[in-house]
Amino acid sequence: MNASNPLVSVVITTKNEEKNIETCIKSVLAQTYPQESIEIIVVDNTSTDKTKELAQKYTQKVFTKGPERSAQRNYGLLEKSSGDYLLYLDADMILAPNIIENCMRTITTNPNFVALHISEVVLGKKYFSKVRRFERSFYDGTVIDGGRFFKKAVLHQVGGFDETMSGPEDWDLDKKLKQLGKIGMLDRTNQPQNITAWVLYDFIKERGAEPKTYGCVIYHNESEFNLKKYLTKKSYYAKSFDGYAAKWGKDDPDIKKQLGMAYRFFGVFLENDKWKRLLTHPYLTFGMYLLRFLVGFSFLLNKRHGKST
Repeated sequence: MNASNPLVSVVITTKNEEKNIETCIKSVLAQTYPQESIEIIVVDNTSTDKTKELAQKYTQKVFTKGPERSAQRNYGLLEKSSGDYLLYLDADMILAPNIIENCMRTITTNPNFVALHISEVVLGKKYFSKVRRFERSFYDGTVIDGGRFFKKAVLHQVGGFDETMSGPEDWDLDKKLKQLGKIGMLDRTNQPQNITAWVLYDFIKERGAEPKTYGCVIYHNESEFNLKKYLTKKSYYAKSFDGYAAKWGKDDPDIKKQLGMAYRFFGVFLENDKWKRLLTHPYLTFGMYLLRFLVGFSFLLNKRHGKST
């Protein structure tokens, strides 16, 4: 670490992620930003597989914390990190090789930025994995997105993630950060040099995404789409929605967009000429709206069930 390359702490939260943790860490080790200026911290939630043992092959900073991911993130980001800049990841995420370098360049040359959104690309070759990849592309920089790279001092100032939430805690953090400054959007078009020589190039390509097409992004290496698991996860996250809305007020403009049908079903896909993509890819658009409908129906069903019990 030196003055020209400030230390960046990368915090990875895990729970039974032996299939993903090494690939995630390898993507951090392959960054174009100097390795001596990157700190890797893994915060595990009592895994029963080999997650911790595998992580310890790459970093000595492997800790145990629970009960939920918000507490894990806060522990790593606010208590165990040494860097002035912070990036948090899930274990099934893979960084394009120039992510940290470009995050540092962007946030240091834009002093009004307190955090950055980073484009995510969902991996997978099956139809609904492609649908999820298509859907995620509409969320970049919107209120559906969540900041992932921060100035540590600012994260301390807002108190990190709200540990009472598991689901909308990313949105909640963004709202707190926006009270102090702007959240920028990392330029995904900044293509890494010699991308075909990247150690994970073939790994990404084999999972349905061409790195030369996507540029400076985070790849989300979720398993191939499973509807039951997807709806179960969405339903679990939705349990925190009422508390989140109560915290900021149901009339808050961001809350109306994040939890309202008008924006989630139409607005986010139509604004800023994004509607053209819907017409260009009708096959994917159909699948996306089918998933949106199923998520909405599941949410209403669970909410009704919750009131009746």
